[in-house]
Order: sequence, then structure tokens, then C-alpha cells
Amino acid sequence: QVQLVESGGGSVQAGGSLRLSCAVSGNVDRSRCMGWFRQALGKEREGVATIFTDGTTSYADSVKGRFTISKDNAKNTLYLQMDNLKSEDTAMYYCAADLRVCFGDYFLRLPNSWNYRGQGTQVTVSS
Repeated sequence: QVQLVESGGGSVQAGGSLRLSCAVSGNVDRSRCMGWFRQALGKEREGVATIFTDGTTSYADSVKGRFTISKDNAKNTLYLQMDNLKSEDTAMYYCAADLRVCFGDYFLRLPNSWNYRGQGTQVTVSS
């Protein structure tokens, strides 16, 4: 099993920045592909970004150029740096992990496919 705990969410004005963190524990070898997805109130889940063990990253078009995913293997922590936030970025953000490879944009298109996910952290962007 893999346990994921997100932190760093909050309220920010449009144009601002936030950095989300995700602490990974348990059988971390089962988290070859990691990423973030989000879900706004009343909407479907949306893949945000993924990162593979070799550092390869993928982003949803809606966040490309504004968000950066990274990880610190020594700390078993995943990050999502979010800059130039927009009101449409308001959502619950979830950290996710999977034993499988990232398969290109697979987990971006199918965010319900992750093996493991955290409880989420709320991000609210006011215009």
C-alpha cells in the first residue's frame, strides 16, 4: 500500500502562486508514476500533471506553462508549483500514484485510473 497526504492548499488571488506538497509513505516502490488531478465542485475529475521515475513530465493543456510538477526522492515528497493562478483553477487537488508507467498522457485523460490517491487539498482562487 501507498499512503499519500497532501498539504499546501489555500486561498489566493488570481495571478498568485501556491505550492502543493504530497508526502508519500508505505511501499513507495509502488509509486512509479505520480501525479496530480483536480475536481471542481460539480465537475468531473481533471488530470493536471504526471511525473515518471525518470523525471519525464506531462501536463494538461490548461495548466501548461503555469504549473510545474517535481519530486524529491530523498524526502519521498511530490510537489506541484502553481503560478499565475486563475479562478478556473479552483478545485480540490489530489495527489496520486500508480505502480504502472505513466503511459504518456494516460493518467491525464483518465484520472480515475490511479491505484492510489490522497484525501485532497482545497485550492481557491478569487478573481
